[in-house]
Amino acid sequence: MYPIDICMENLTPEKLKQEFLRCKREPEYFISTYVKIVHPIRGLVPFELYPFQKEMLACFHRRSSVLLRKFRQAGATTLCAAYSMWFCMFNDHKTVMVISKDDDASKEIVSRVRTMHSELPIWLKPKLEKDSEHTLKFENKSIIRSKASSKQAGRSISASLLIMDEMGFIEFAETIWTAAAPTLSTGGKVIGLSTVNGVGNFFHRMWVQAESGENAFHPIRINWKDHPEYNLVPGYEKLYIEDWYNKNRPKYSLREWRQEYECSFEGTGDTFVDPEILVSLKENCNKKFEDRYTHRMRVWKDPINHHDYVLAADPSIGRERDYSAFHIIDLYNGEQVAEFYSNKTPINEFAEIIVREARKYNTAYVMPERNSIGHNLIYFLKETFEYENLLMDEDREVGIQVTTKNRENLLADMEDAIRSNRVKINSERLVDELLTFIIDPDTGKIEADASCHDDLIMAFAIGVNILNQLRQNSLIERDSLADKSLTSNPMMLSTKYKMTTANGGVSLEDIKWLLGKN
Repeated sequence: MYPIDICMENLTPEKLKQEFLRCKREPEYFISTYVKIVHPIRGLVPFELYPFQKEMLACFHRRSSVLLRKFRQAGATTLCAAYSMWFCMFNDHKTVMVISKDDDASKEIVSRVRTMHSELPIWLKPKLEKDSEHTLKFENKSIIRSKASSKQAGRSISASLLIMDEMGFIEFAETIWTAAAPTLSTGGKVIGLSTVNGVGNFFHRMWVQAESGENAFHPIRINWKDHPEYNLVPGYEKLYIEDWYNKNRPKYSLREWRQEYECSFEGTGDTFVDPEILVSLKENCNKKFEDRYTHRMRVWKDPINHHDYVLAADPSIGRERDYSAFHIIDLYNGEQVAEFYSNKTPINEFAEIIVREARKYNTAYVMPERNSIGHNLIYFLKETFEYENLLMDEDREVGIQVTTKNRENLLADMEDAIRSNRVKINSERLVDELLTFIIDPDTGKIEADASCHDDLIMAFAIGVNILNQLRQNSLIERDSLADKSLTSNPMMLSTKYKMTTANGGVSLEDIKWLLGKN
């Protein structure tokens, strides 16, 4: 533990210099020794850092990009204020930019720094050249600025350190980040911190990417159990509030508690798929996968020689708007074995990847959505790459046209397959989309929640539809030797019928004739 109060009256100039240099080298020592904060109950007190706060601070200091997923009232915003002051005091000509969800929150950050600065000892306290509601400028020309979130907030950012406070609640977080990223790429630091605010927002997406190594952020998760006042932490037993959990847990619903104190990404209310099922799906996702095409594709299982596969694709234009997605599903047991997801892949490259992967999976049945850009995808699949196993609909057109009329049927079939355990979902990304896929209480429409996506869902719904059709239109038998660990009713096609646009393929009419369904 660092000393809380050091008397410098009798220290020599050399000792003072050494103390100053130590503060400059060690932000933890500086904050623990000299910074005071306003506690809601105890008033003005020294900022005694808890172990989890020391861990947070070490990451702030040592890493260039940190994403902090925290529980409610963890003291993270106060810690960011203290670190910002240290950063500006001991570095000349630096700019700390703090983005908050609203104007009151942005002013609060500066107010906390102002209090900390005012309580520093005279010999350590730098002069302020400017002191306003949103700005503190130090005599070394370093400055702390705060702004409320807006579409324009990121445009003027030229920051040495960017702090996005309550990132999950910032309306224009992605816009701000995109605007600020170029200046940060030249050597700046960024700290994104937030309590959890559901799934599908920018904070959640960045967190998922950080965990899988798809971005440069270092993820930190702080749970309520890390707080020595709420839970017994070795060495801090005297701080423990007796029976804190049992007294406070009843004040919150299960969803509120999991989200605000256990930092769990919870879905929105009225989800299309039953919330309890989604919780189970989330817990059973397979986090061990092979990464392909620079984080765009995840592969859980390689093809098995005697198995047939379905590849269902939902294309987009590939210019950072909606996502292009496809799933590869094992026809025998309904297991999702691979997934592609990208909003930066041109349609011709998307087609090439589909063909390459479909051929790996025993010339998989391929069914693309043919809405809008889907026609371009089908052209590349047919004409450029001459893929031999494209499925047709009842009108003998390649692909499936998703309409208002059949969309609900596709989704209902998918929900039924999930609920009855006829499919196995390995993808956490797909489950996260399902967590924000809701029934609108006003219109009754089934759609993605605001600022969320449903591209993986629609591709999977198409895949389930094809599974159902192929099983209905083929001779099916139970295989006692098949892997029964995934479904209670594993199936195997005894005869392989291909509906394809290539010459010599078997049409849907041929299949009906063979099965005596004319």
